[in-house]
Amino acid sequence: MFGLDFINKTANQLVKSFEDNVRQGQQHIENWLGDSGMVDHAKLSTLSEASDAYRTMAEDLLLHPLRFAGAEIDLAKKHLSLARYTLARLTGKQPEPVTLPDPDDRRFLAEDWQKHLPFDVLQQAYLINSKAFLSWVENMEALPGPTRDQMMFYARQLTSALSPSNYPLSNPEVLRITWERKGMNLVDGARNLIEDLRQNPNLFNVGMTDRSAFEVGRNLANTPGKVVYQNELMQLIQYAPTTKTVAKRPLLIVPPWINKFYILDLTEKNSFIHWLVSQGQTVFVVSWRNPGPKQKNKGWDDYMALGPVAAIEAVQKATGEEQMNAIGYCIGGTLLGSTMAWLKKKQRDPIVSTTYLTTLLDFSDPGGIGVFITDHAIRGIEQAMDKKGYLDGRAMAFTFNLLRENDLFWSYWTNNYLKGLKPAAFDLLYWNTDGTNLPARMHSYYLREMYLHNRLVEPDVLTMGGESINLAEIEVPSFFLSARQDHIAKWKTTYKGAKAYGGNVKFVLSGSGHIAGVINPPYKEKYGYWTNDNLSDNSDDWFNGTEHHPGSWWPYWKAWIQAHEGEQVSARQPGDGKLKAIEDAPGSYVKVKAAEAGRE
Repeated sequence: MFGLDFINKTANQLVKSFEDNVRQGQQHIENWLGDSGMVDHAKLSTLSEASDAYRTMAEDLLLHPLRFAGAEIDLAKKHLSLARYTLARLTGKQPEPVTLPDPDDRRFLAEDWQKHLPFDVLQQAYLINSKAFLSWVENMEALPGPTRDQMMFYARQLTSALSPSNYPLSNPEVLRITWERKGMNLVDGARNLIEDLRQNPNLFNVGMTDRSAFEVGRNLANTPGKVVYQNELMQLIQYAPTTKTVAKRPLLIVPPWINKFYILDLTEKNSFIHWLVSQGQTVFVVSWRNPGPKQKNKGWDDYMALGPVAAIEAVQKATGEEQMNAIGYCIGGTLLGSTMAWLKKKQRDPIVSTTYLTTLLDFSDPGGIGVFITDHAIRGIEQAMDKKGYLDGRAMAFTFNLLRENDLFWSYWTNNYLKGLKPAAFDLLYWNTDGTNLPARMHSYYLREMYLHNRLVEPDVLTMGGESINLAEIEVPSFFLSARQDHIAKWKTTYKGAKAYGGNVKFVLSGSGHIAGVINPPYKEKYGYWTNDNLSDNSDDWFNGTEHHPGSWWPYWKAWIQAHEGEQVSARQPGDGKLKAIEDAPGSYVKVKAAEAGRE
């Protein structure tokens, strides 16, 4: 008789052989389809990653039948309970549901789901099945963390797509609205779909806001100022003062180029830039170009040289001041950290303090986007970018939306196309859909050297602008602001980056997420923040010793920056220095759409 070990070994060998053959076949198909131009390589690599995940799930069924059988028995018990629930309701009783949606799941909130028994049973059956499936995937054995996360992501995409709320015949609320409106909701939904397709040629994204309600420079990004410098990659905006005196040292902000800078300057009452100006700061902001094919070969070094380094020199000319403070947000903070290490090697000290807002310097845990960070996926993105010269910003926005697919995709799908509703006017969501492209060379470097290999925190491994980069050599004081619910730059990972940074480091944790945790004006009195001046080796130890403060972190930061801003001087008007005004803020670069830039 064959032993169990022999059977398991033979099964594993057969699975591995099958896996190798499938991968080779997939690679041939990917290369053929990608080279033919029928489907771009980035989409092919994503489909391949998804099929790999689903195949791994199938293999687990073969290799661990007893575990699967146990899960099936538990599932059968729950469906039996659902049958008893159905019988009880048919006899006029009101029993407790067998399962309920998670507290943040808004798909089944309409009364129609509970009022009509067939749909009540349908949504409970869906929840039972989807929860059982996700639990089974989560508990698969012998999987490394990144692989498990990737499989959970694709499993979640599958269960979310199959929700009965996404289809008109299985959504009782949609059926009721269709009856009440005599089908006009579906007509309006078709119009909404056509408009979204028109707004996003060659790359579909759901409409998330009423685009006609906003215009950059009219009711968004309208803090007064002037563009005082520009080059191929950016415009530099100097904002007009609102106080008679200002801090001697100006303030330079390096925002992300994955999105546009006006997340810091939405409406006046929520504008971080407007608030900074009102606090007596001379504010300069980099407004990045929306790149197209001509910027294909612009790399990380170019973004550093033509971004913060050029901006520093421009600020010096505009104000006559040799030193300044600097803020970096998200990838803008990653670039600022790189620049600070480069400046240290050059023995230059134009920046006396740095502030990092939800910034990754250590990429050991890249958050939700980590499911896309594999060598295979990056190769697919690189092959697609090599053809176009850039990664379309709309594709990046869609990727981020899938990290919260029910809130940021399927809810709009249902409202826009099935219920026929026009999206509400929401400034933050307008900004979120106003994406930017990413040059091929720069984005490849960023994905590989930082996300995939995490080399920025390794001393003197990366070379930028002819100098090796070592974050630990930086000596200027720094303020790190992270957000507790941030799924893009997870706070415990940003904490590791702060620990890798030299100089006197203050770490502050805000409530909420990547955007709301930063854009939290004092008048809202929301979220709060945590402080602890003892930067422990372990992030949990640091948090256990924190003090919680109500409200916004902005005034706390203002108290910190006062030690670095110098005495008060007369307010500076944009264009009065050696740099003359080129055009009014917010400038012309920020108004270019991703699709327009791709056609340049």
